[in-house]
Amino acid sequence: MRSLLLSFLTVLILVSSCGDKHKYTLTSKGYELRQGDSIYLGQFSLGQYDGYGELTIGDSVAYKGWWKNGVRQGYGIITDSIGQEILGLFDADTLVRGEKKLSFGVYKGELDSLLRPTGQGIYLGLDGSSYQGMWLEGLPNDFGFAFSPSGDLSLGEWEDGKYLGERLSFTDERIYGIDISKYQHGKGAIYYPIFWKNLRITYLGRKNTKNAQGKVNYPVSFIFIKSTEGTTITNPHYLTDYNEARKNGYLCGAYHFFSAHSPAIEQAEYFLENTKFSSGDLPPVLDLEPLAWHIKKMGGVFSMFKEIRTWLDIVEKRVGLRPILYVNQKFVNKYLPLAPDLMEKYPIWLARYDEYKPDVNLIFWQLCPDGRVNGIHGEVDINVFNGYKEEFLEFLDSFSIRKKK
Repeated sequence: MRSLLLSFLTVLILVSSCGDKHKYTLTSKGYELRQGDSIYLGQFSLGQYDGYGELTIGDSVAYKGWWKNGVRQGYGIITDSIGQEILGLFDADTLVRGEKKLSFGVYKGELDSLLRPTGQGIYLGLDGSSYQGMWLEGLPNDFGFAFSPSGDLSLGEWEDGKYLGERLSFTDERIYGIDISKYQHGKGAIYYPIFWKNLRITYLGRKNTKNAQGKVNYPVSFIFIKSTEGTTITNPHYLTDYNEARKNGYLCGAYHFFSAHSPAIEQAEYFLENTKFSSGDLPPVLDLEPLAWHIKKMGGVFSMFKEIRTWLDIVEKRVGLRPILYVNQKFVNKYLPLAPDLMEKYPIWLARYDEYKPDVNLIFWQLCPDGRVNGIHGEVDINVFNGYKEEFLEFLDSFSIRKKK
């Protein structure tokens, strides 16, 4: 449409510059110029469109607005290929920005030659949603932020209208930690000690490319240690690791691996009996990694969540602190929306091995299961706190254990 319009403008300008006065008709709205199936009605100066004017091609208004020296200059209205009107800002006949109605809202911003949102722009939905950021060929692309109708914020990168997440830059300013179990000490008869004096994270894993700034050599600020699983399994190294970690100045927390084979009440009691909770410790964690058959064994999704609530309530009352839910992205996508109270009430520690920050009520993000830590043999789970030092101190002030067991 734009190339067609420009070709008509070229012909009309050439005709007007020849001084053929018989082509012009003076009307109450200005001069009228006809050329083929095109009609220009408006102001002229020195034989060129200048001032306000309307150009009609056939039965369609191609442009109505302001002109200068024969080209569009300033604000005007054009029509796209499906008949939608677009209020645009032109500079030397180039469309700089425009306002266009989309299917469920209005777009204001840059447009390409096909009049699609491309470049910087804002979308305001009729339902109260919005998006501000970069566009490409009519869809959000690259960096931007959006608000849902309920006010939830999605800040980060987009691809063809799909939200990917916030790409996190890893620097030594962030707060990193690890989680460990018996496997950091080897298997079978092989035993590897942990050298607690100077634990340093040296590798963020190979699962996905991580945007690390500078050399990866981060101090370990917190450690979660597996304590129990079900009602019969304990980590044989839990107490030793807990005591050594605290003695060396690390913030500690404990987690329980939830089982489908025993009641939640018994699992909560087993965890409480075999776990230490000292003043300043991190909140207890419930590790949820059920497979489909586990959920079926528990009586289905809603029965599973009933058991989960039981465990959480018992532990919170005994420890005096709301536990953290450890889940993976699949669990969040498939099951957690069925328990909105849990999503709103409990902080999330999410396992997602991706370069984009998860879009949940995030406290800790498990970046990879195959990181490396100086002082620990083999692969280690690496985690990052969702925030910086000031937010971490605020978190500790509100969510650390205040009593001793």
